[in-house]
Amino acid sequence: MAPLGELHRGLSANPTDSSGTGDVSEQIEGRKRQACTTGIRSLKSNIFVVIGQVKGKTLLPLPAGSERMEYIDCENEKTVELVDKSLVHAIESTVIEWSYQIQGALKRESSEPLLQGSNPNPKVELEFWKNRCEDLECIYNQLKTKKVRNMAELLDRVQSSYFPAFKAMFRDVLEALTEAQDINLHLTPLQRHLEDIESVEFNEVKPLISPLLHVVCLIWATSNYYNTPARIIVLLQEICNLLIQQAWNYLTPEDILKGEAEESLGKVREALSILRYFKQTFEGRRENLHTYFKPGQGVKEWDFQSLLVFARLDSFLRRLEMVEDFLATALDIMKLEKLEFSGIRGKALSQQVLSMYEEFQEVYKVLSERSYDCLDTNNVEFEHDVSDFKQKVEDMDRRLGTIFSQAFDDAAGLEHAFKLLDIFGSLLERPVIAASASDKYPRLITMFDGDLDDAKLIYLRHIQEEMELDMLSSVGSLLSGMIYCAELSSKYLQILALSYICLHSGYPSVHRNMSLVAGALRWAQELRDRIQVPFSHFRHITHPCLESPEGKRMIQKYKDMVQLLERYQEKLYKDWSQTVSEKSQYNLTRPVIRRDPETKLITVNFDLQLISVLREVSYLEANQVESIPETAAEIYSSKESYRKLVANLELMVNGYNKILRTVLEVEYPLVQGQLQDIDSRLKEAEETLNWKTEGLWEHISMVIESVHDLEQRIQKAKDNVEEIQSIMRSWVSPIFERKEGKKENVLSLDDRPERLEKRYNLIKESGLRIHALVKENLSLFAADPTSEVWEAYVDYVDEMILDGFFNAIECSLKYLLENTDSKAALAPLFEVRLDLVIPDLVFHPALDPGANDGFYDMVEGLLNDIYRISSLVSRLAEHSVFPHYQADMEDMGDLADMRHSLMERVQNTMSTCNDYRNSFDHYSYLYGDDRKEFIRQFLLYGHVLTAAEIEAHADNGVPESPPTLHQFREQIDSYERIYDEVNRLEPVNIFDSWMKIDARPFKASLLNVIKRWSLMFKQHLIDHVTHSLANLEEFIKNADRGLNKEVEKGDYDGLVEIMGHLMAVKERQTSTDEMFEPLKQTIELLKIYEQELTDEVYKQLEANEVTVIRKNCAAFDVEQQKFRERFRKEAPFRFHIENPYLMLDANHIEIKQMESTMASLYESAGLFEVNVPDYKQLKQCRKEVCLLKELWDMISVVTSSINDWQATKWKDINVENMDLECKKFAKDIRNLDKEMRVWDAFTGLDNRVKNILTSLRAVAELQNPAIRERHWNQLMQATGVTFTMDADTTLADLLMLNLHNFEDEVRGIVDKAVKEMSMEKVLKELKSTWSSMEFQYELHPRTNIPLLKSDEELIETLEDNQVQLQNLMTSKYIAFFLEEVSGWQKKLSTADTVISIWFEVQRTWSHLESIFIGSEDIRVQLPEDSKRFEGIDVDFKELAYDAEKTPNVVEATNKPGLYEQLEDIQSRLALCEKALAEYLDTKRLAFPRFYFISSADLLDILSNGTNPQLVQRHLSKLFDNMAKMKFQVDSEQKPTKTGLGMYSKEEEYVSFSEPCDCSGQVEIWLNHVLDSMRATVRHEMTEGVTAYEEKPREQWLFDYPAQLCREHAVKYNTWCQDYYAMDDELTPFSKVALTCTQIWWTTEVGIAFARLEEGYENAMKEYYKKQVTQLNTLITMLIGQLSKGDRQKIMTICTIDVHARDVVAKMIAQKVCRYTTRHYAFSALSFTVSYQCLILERKSPNELME
Repeated sequence: MAPLGELHRGLSANPTDSSGTGDVSEQIEGRKRQACTTGIRSLKSNIFVVIGQVKGKTLLPLPAGSERMEYIDCENEKTVELVDKSLVHAIESTVIEWSYQIQGALKRESSEPLLQGSNPNPKVELEFWKNRCEDLECIYNQLKTKKVRNMAELLDRVQSSYFPAFKAMFRDVLEALTEAQDINLHLTPLQRHLEDIESVEFNEVKPLISPLLHVVCLIWATSNYYNTPARIIVLLQEICNLLIQQAWNYLTPEDILKGEAEESLGKVREALSILRYFKQTFEGRRENLHTYFKPGQGVKEWDFQSLLVFARLDSFLRRLEMVEDFLATALDIMKLEKLEFSGIRGKALSQQVLSMYEEFQEVYKVLSERSYDCLDTNNVEFEHDVSDFKQKVEDMDRRLGTIFSQAFDDAAGLEHAFKLLDIFGSLLERPVIAASASDKYPRLITMFDGDLDDAKLIYLRHIQEEMELDMLSSVGSLLSGMIYCAELSSKYLQILALSYICLHSGYPSVHRNMSLVAGALRWAQELRDRIQVPFSHFRHITHPCLESPEGKRMIQKYKDMVQLLERYQEKLYKDWSQTVSEKSQYNLTRPVIRRDPETKLITVNFDLQLISVLREVSYLEANQVESIPETAAEIYSSKESYRKLVANLELMVNGYNKILRTVLEVEYPLVQGQLQDIDSRLKEAEETLNWKTEGLWEHISMVIESVHDLEQRIQKAKDNVEEIQSIMRSWVSPIFERKEGKKENVLSLDDRPERLEKRYNLIKESGLRIHALVKENLSLFAADPTSEVWEAYVDYVDEMILDGFFNAIECSLKYLLENTDSKAALAPLFEVRLDLVIPDLVFHPALDPGANDGFYDMVEGLLNDIYRISSLVSRLAEHSVFPHYQADMEDMGDLADMRHSLMERVQNTMSTCNDYRNSFDHYSYLYGDDRKEFIRQFLLYGHVLTAAEIEAHADNGVPESPPTLHQFREQIDSYERIYDEVNRLEPVNIFDSWMKIDARPFKASLLNVIKRWSLMFKQHLIDHVTHSLANLEEFIKNADRGLNKEVEKGDYDGLVEIMGHLMAVKERQTSTDEMFEPLKQTIELLKIYEQELTDEVYKQLEANEVTVIRKNCAAFDVEQQKFRERFRKEAPFRFHIENPYLMLDANHIEIKQMESTMASLYESAGLFEVNVPDYKQLKQCRKEVCLLKELWDMISVVTSSINDWQATKWKDINVENMDLECKKFAKDIRNLDKEMRVWDAFTGLDNRVKNILTSLRAVAELQNPAIRERHWNQLMQATGVTFTMDADTTLADLLMLNLHNFEDEVRGIVDKAVKEMSMEKVLKELKSTWSSMEFQYELHPRTNIPLLKSDEELIETLEDNQVQLQNLMTSKYIAFFLEEVSGWQKKLSTADTVISIWFEVQRTWSHLESIFIGSEDIRVQLPEDSKRFEGIDVDFKELAYDAEKTPNVVEATNKPGLYEQLEDIQSRLALCEKALAEYLDTKRLAFPRFYFISSADLLDILSNGTNPQLVQRHLSKLFDNMAKMKFQVDSEQKPTKTGLGMYSKEEEYVSFSEPCDCSGQVEIWLNHVLDSMRATVRHEMTEGVTAYEEKPREQWLFDYPAQLCREHAVKYNTWCQDYYAMDDELTPFSKVALTCTQIWWTTEVGIAFARLEEGYENAMKEYYKKQVTQLNTLITMLIGQLSKGDRQKIMTICTIDVHARDVVAKMIAQKVCRYTTRHYAFSALSFTVSYQCLILERKSPNELME
C-alpha cells in the first residue's frame, strides 16, 4: 500500500491544466496521468477491503481526496461552495460501495453452515456472534471518525441524494451492533459449559447436560434478540451436533464391531442413555420454561416442533439402537459357547448348541469385519447387513427354542429346571425363544407343589417321631432315677436307662454336632430354606404363571407351610424355656463327684443336661436368638468357671481312676495308705459338695493336688519299670551274626573279641541303670527297704530281669538253631577248609572227634560266651543265694534243650563231613607212590612189576620188554582221564545246609600231582625223539666231514678212512630208514597232547624230495607275475569303458586255468610239507575280477536310475525319494570293498552319485516356497547361466547347470530366502500384534481418572518383540527389511520407555493425589508443594484422557513430546515426595514407631490424630497384636479420650494400671499409651511374682491371661515339627507368665545352690525332680480340656521348662558348683536371645517394636 500511495502522490503533484490552454500533448499526458491515478486509487481500495476480510473485519475504503476533509469547515457555506465537485462525486461513489459492503456483513446469518449441509457445533455459533460483534464495532467506529462525519455533513450541505442512504446505512449498523452485542453477551456463559463437555469423556457428560440447557433457557428468557425460534433452533441443533460428535469419538466406529461385544454394547447403551437424557432434559426445560421469566414478564414458549431440533439426533439414535440390538443379540448368542446340558440328552443338546454357536461366529465375523462406518446414518449397507443378520438369528432362535423345550423336558427336578432357566438367562427374553418356552412355566408350579408336599411329609414324620419319643421319655425318666438306686444291680438295666436319658425326652435326633433344641430349630430353618430358596426363584420369572389359579394355590400352600414351621419353632423354644430352669437348678445341687459302688471308680457329676444348656445357649446366641431364659443365661455366663472346675476335676478323676485301673497287685500294698487318705477326703465331694457350694475350689484343691502327686509318682515308677523292660529288650539280639549282616555270608568270628566286649559293656551299664531305677522307685513309693512288701516288689522286678536274660540268650540260641536247620534252606553258617597235606587229607578247623581246638570246641565256646552275659549283672534281690543270674539261666530246661540240640547237630554234621573226606581215598596212590620207580620199571618191562612176577623170576631176573608207543599212549590217557575226573569235582560242598566245606585247596593240589604223572611220560617221548635225531645229525656231520676230505695220490690211510665212512653209511642206511616212521608217529602223538618240538627236529625230517617241488613253484610264480601285469592293463578298471562284461568273462576263464595248476602244486607240497608261495598275484586277480563284477553291477543300476530321473518334470520332481535312493546308492558304494576305491571306475561312480546328491540338495532347496523372483535372479548371477523356469523344465535341464559346482551359492541364496521369509513372517506378526494391542484402563477410585492397567501380557509381548527385532538387526540378511525393522525397533523402544515412566508417574501420582488433593492438613502444612501438585494433577489428567482416546499402544506412546512431558511430571513429583517425606520424618522422630508403618497409614493417623477412636484401626500395626483400646464413657455413654485398657486380636482384655490420657497431638498420646502398657506389664509382673508362692503353680497359671510372646510359641513349634502352624494363635501383649516363671526358676536354682553350700548334697537333684513333676503336671493338663489361650500358654511354658530342666540336669551330671554356674546362666540367656532372634527373622517391621 505504501508504494501505491507514493505513486499516487507523485501523479497528483502535476495536475492537468483544466483551462484547455497549453500544449495538446500535455493535455493528453494529463489525461493519462489522471486515468492512472484513478486505477491506482481503485486498486488501493480493493486491497484495503481484502486485508479487512483476511482479518475478519469489514474495512471501508475512503474516497479520493478524503485527506482534505479534515480541513473543510462544513459550517461555513463559502467553504462548502468552494469544494470540488469531484470530491462530492467520490464521496457518493464511496457511500454506494459502503452500502454494499455493510449489507453483505449484515445479511450473514449463523445458520448458513447448517443450511449448507455441514454439522457445526455450538462453538461455531458463539464464534459467529463474537466475530459479528467485533466486525460491526469496527464498522461503527469507522463511520464515527471525523473524516466520515465531515463527509456526511458535506453530503447534507450539498443536499446529495445519497445522504438519506448514508443515514439509513448508519442506522442499520447501529441496530445490528446493538443486537450482536446483546447476543454475544448472553451466549458467552455457554463457553465454559461447552468446554466442559468437550474436555471430559462422553460417559461423564450426563451431569453437564442439565446446566447447559439451563443456560440456554436463561438466554431465551433474558436476551432481547436471541429469543426467536430460528436462532434458538440453530443453537440446539449445534448442541445436538456436539453430542453426536462426542458420542462418535467415544464409540470409535472402526472398533465398535471389531472389539469385545460386551464392552462395545456397554458403550453404546451409555451413549444412548446420555442422548435420551438430553432429549428428556430438553422436554423438561421446555415444559418449565415459564419459570425462567420474571413475574409480570411475558412468557414466550418454545412452540416450534421438536423435530426441527432433533432431526439428525433422532436419526443417529435410530442407528445407535440398531447397533445396540445387533450387539445385544451377539452377546446373547455368544452365551451358547458356555451352555452345557445335563441329563440323558445333555451331550447331544450341548453339541447342537455348540454347532449353532460356531455357525453364529461365522455370521458375526463377516459383519464385524466390515470396513464401513456403522454410525454413519447415510450408510445403507449396514442396514442391509443387519437385516440379513436378524433373519439368520431368528432361525437360530427357533432352533434354540426347540432345544430349550427338550432340555426342560429332560430336567430331573425343580432345581435342574431353575438352573436351566438361569443357563438360558436373557435368551429367554428373545420373542421366538420365549414363545417356545411359555408352555413350560406351568410345570414349574406343579414341580414346586410336589416339593411342598414332600416338605409337609417330612414335617409330619418329624412330629410323629417326637410323639413316640414323648412316650419313651417317661420310661427314660423312671430309669434315670433308678440308675442311682442301690437296689439297681442289673448292669443291662443301667445301660438301658442311660440310653433313654441320652434321648433327652421329647426331642428327635437331628444335627448330631448340635445341641437338641438348637438342632431342632436349625432343622426347621433348613426345611424352611428348602422351600424358600426355590420359591425365591419364582420372583425372577416374568411369565404370568403365578397369576393362574394353580399358581395362587401353590403360593397359599407355601405360606401355610412356612407358618406351620414358624409355629413349630415357637412351640419348641417355648417348651424348652419353661423346663430348663427347674432341671438346671436340680442338677446344680447334686454332688460334684459320683462313685461306682462296684468298681469304686469316680466320675465328675456334671450332668449332661447342664452341658446341653451350655451348648444350647451357645448356639442360640450364635443365631442371635433373643429372650434366652434367665437361668440358662446365668449358667452360660459362668461357663468359664464351670469349664475350669470341671476340667480340673476331670484331671483329678482321671488320675484317680488311672491309679485304680493301672496299679499292680504288687504295687497296691505300697500305696494303699495314701489311697485311703485320698478316699477320706473325696467323701465330702461325694456327699455334700455341689456345684453351687461357695468356695468349692478351696474344698477340692488339696484333694486334686494329692491325687495328682500320687498319680505322678506311680506313673514315674511304672515308667521306670518300663525303662527296665526297654533296657532288657535292647539285649534281645544275636551276639554272633553273619558277616556284615548279609544273609549269604557265614558267621562272623574274626571280630569275636571286639563283639563280645561291646555286648558285655552294654550289659554292665544296663545293670547299673536297672539298680538305679529300682532305687528311685523305692523313694517314689516311700517304702521301707526291709519290709516284706518291698521285697515282694523287688522279686517282681527280679523276675523281669530273669525273663530279660532268658529272652536275650534264647535269641542268640534261636539264631544259631534257625541258621543250622537243614529244612530252612538258608545260606551256610559255618565254613571249613579241606586241604591235601601229603600223605593225608585234613580239615581246618579239625572235624575229628576229640580233636583239640576243633570245630566242636569252637561252637561250645560260642555258647559259653552267650551264657556269660547273665553273670554281668548283680542280683537285685539281695536276699537271693546267687550273686548273679547265670546259674538260673543254666538251670532253665528250655535253654538247655536248645543247647543240646545245637551240639547234636554239630556232631552229626562233623560225621558227615568226615565221610565226605574218606570218599577221596582211591586217589591216595597218586600222591603216595614213587614216580621215578614207576617210570624205571615201565621203561624196562612195559609195566610195573607185581610181587608175583618178581617172585617168579627171582633167579634169572625178569626179562626186559620195552614199552611200545601204544603203551605210552594208554598211560598218558589214563592220567588225562583222572585229571578230568578230579577237575569235575565240586570245589565247595554244603552239608545239612549250614556246613560249608571248601575243597578248593585239596582239588588244586591233587590236580597238580596228576599233571606231574602225565608230564613224566610226555617228556620221555620228547627226549627220545630229540636224542634220536641228534645222534643222526652227529653221524651225518662226521660222515660228511670224512667224505669231504681230499685224498691225495698215494694217501692210502686217507682212502681207507673214506672207505670206512662209506661202509658206516651203508651199515646205518637200513636202521636210519626204519627210524623215521616211528619218530613221525611219536611226533603225531605228541601233537595230540599239544606238545611242541623244536624247529631243528622238523628240519632234520626234510628230504631232498622238496627240491623239485620248489623249482616248479618258482616257475609258476614267474608265470603268475606276468599274468598279473597283463591283467592290470587289460581289465575294465576305468569308468568310461565299453563292454566291461566281455572283458571280465575272458579274464575269468584265464584265471580259472591258472588256479587249477596252482592247486596241483599245493597238493604236492602238502605231501612233503614244502612251503609253497601264496601266489598272491593270482589270488589278487581272482579277487579283483569278482570286485569288478560287483562294481560294474552297481554302476549299471545307478546309471539306469539316474537316466530315468532326468526325464522328470520340474514340478513333479520328488527330491525326497530321489535323495533316499541316492543315499542308498551311496551307502551301497561305501559298503563295497575298500580296494575298489583307487579304481577309476569306482571314483567315477562315487563322483556321479555325489554330484547327483549335491544337485538334488540344491534342487530341493530351490523348491523352497521362500524363493522369490529376486532370488532366481541372484542364482542366475551366481551360475552365469540365464534360464527360464516353466512347466517343461526337467531335472536333466537343471543338472546341466552343474548345480553341484554351485552348492554353496545355492545354499546361501536359499538360506537368505528362508531367513527373509522368517523375517517377513515376524514383521507381519508384529504388525498384526501391535495393530490390535490396546491399553487396558481402570478408573482411579477417587477421581475416576482412567489409569493404565498393568498388563503382564503387554509387557511380556513388548520385551519379546524387542528381542526379536534386535535379533533381526543382527542378521546378515537384514538388508531388504532394514528400513521396516528399524522403524519398528524405534517405535517399540519408545513404547517401552514411555510405558515404564508412565507407570512410575502414575504410581507416584496415585499415591500423592489423595494426600495433596484430599488431605486438607497436608495442604495447610505444605502449601507450596500442594500448589505444585495441583499443576501436576492437571497435566497428568490431560495426559490420561488423551491416552484413553488413543487406545492403541504404539500410537499412544509414540506421540511427539510425550516422553518429555512425563519426565517433567516425574521430576516435579519427586519434589513433592521429598517435601512430604521431610514432613513425615518430623512426626516419626516424635514417635519412632511411625517408622514401621506406611506413609499412607501415617497420614491417616495424623489426619485423625485428635480422635483416638479412629486411630484404633492402626494400633495393631504400631503394637504387636494390640487390636483396640477401651475408653472411658461419659454420662451420654460416648467414649472420652481416657484409655482404660487394651484388647488383643482375640478379644482378650487387659486393664491399664492407671488411666491413660489420649488427648492432644497423636504422637504425644501414643507415647502415653506406650508408657501405660509398660507400666501395666510391670505391675502385672510384680503381682505375678508375688503370687507365685501363694498357690500351686498349675493354679497360678490360670490366674493370669494367656499373654504370651510370639517367639516362645515359634520356638516350641520349631522343636516339635513346624513352628508356622501355631504362630498366629498367640496373643503377644506381654511376657508376664513366662517372665515370672523364668524369675522363679532363677531364684529356685539359686536356692538350690545355697543349700548345696550348706551341705545338702541332693538339693539340686530334688529341684530337678520338682521340675520333672511340674512338667508332668503341665503335660497332664494339656491332655485335659483347656481353652485355646490356656493351652497355648501351657505349651509355651512347657517349652521353657524343658530347657530349664535340661540346664539343671547338665549341672547335676557335671557336678557344677556355685562358682561355675556363670556358664549355665549364660546358656539360659543364650536360649532366650536365640528365641528372640528366631522371631526377628519372621517379624514384620510393625512387629519388631514389640
